[in-house]
Amino acid sequence: MKRLYLSTMCLALILGCSLLAAPALADRPVLGVAEFTNEATGARWWRGGVGWELSSMLANELAAIGAFTIVERTNLEAVMSEQDLGASGRVRPDTAAQIGQLTGAQYIVLGTVTAYSEDTSRTGGGVNLRGVNIGGRSTNIGVGGKRTQAYVAVDLRVVNATTGELAHVRTIEGRTSDSGINLRASRGWIGGNLAHEENTPAGEAIRAALIEITDYLECEMVLKTSACRATYQEREDTRRERTRSRLRF
Repeated sequence: MKRLYLSTMCLALILGCSLLAAPALADRPVLGVAEFTNEATGARWWRGGVGWELSSMLANELAAIGAFTIVERTNLEAVMSEQDLGASGRVRPDTAAQIGQLTGAQYIVLGTVTAYSEDTSRTGGGVNLRGVNIGGRSTNIGVGGKRTQAYVAVDLRVVNATTGELAHVRTIEGRTSDSGINLRASRGWIGGNLAHEENTPAGEAIRAALIEITDYLECEMVLKTSACRATYQEREDTRRERTRSRLRF
C-alpha cells in the first residue's frame, strides 16, 4: 500500500511538472533569422555566403539557450529568396506577413554589419604553435608577439512578422583582443567561408557580437526584467556617447 502511494505521488509530481513546462514551451517566441547584410568597408572577411553563415551561427546561439523556437534556415532562405529579400534586407508589412505564414515565424531577425576594424601593435617576441593536439583535436596556440584588437558593430532589427512593424532595434558591438603572454586556444567553431577566421580576433569579435545579440533578445523578448533592460540601456547610452565624442558637430 505504501509503495502504491509513493508511486502515485511520483506520477502526480511528473504530470504536474509537465503541465507547468508545457506553457513555457508554447510561449517561446518563434524567430526566423534572415541573411545578414554588410555595409562595412573594412570587413575583409566578408564574401559570398557569409551572410547566411552568420544567420546560422546566430540561430544556433539562440536555440542553445532554450528561450526561443527557431525556424529552419532552409525554410526561411527559400521564402526570402522568393520574395527577393536576401540582398536588400528590407521587409515590408505585406512580405513580413507572408514570411510568417509560410514559415511559422512570429518575428524576423535582421542583422547588418555596419562597422569593422582591427588594430595590431607589436609587443615583443612571440611564438605560434600550429597543429597542437588538445583533447584529441588539432588546434592552434599563440603566445605573445603582438596585440590585435578587433571590433564589429551590427545593426539589429527585429520585425513583427504579423504587422511588419519594428519590434526591437539596437546596435550591438563585439570586441576582442589577443595580447602579451595570453595563451589562446580554439577548438574550431567557424566553418564555410569564415573558416579562415578560426582562432583570429576577427572571428572572436564576430562570436562576441552574436552572443551579445542573443543575450539582448532574451532580455527584451523573454526575461523582460527591468534589471536586464537597464543594463542594456546603459550599454546603449555608453555606445552613443562614445560615438558622439568621436564626431565633430
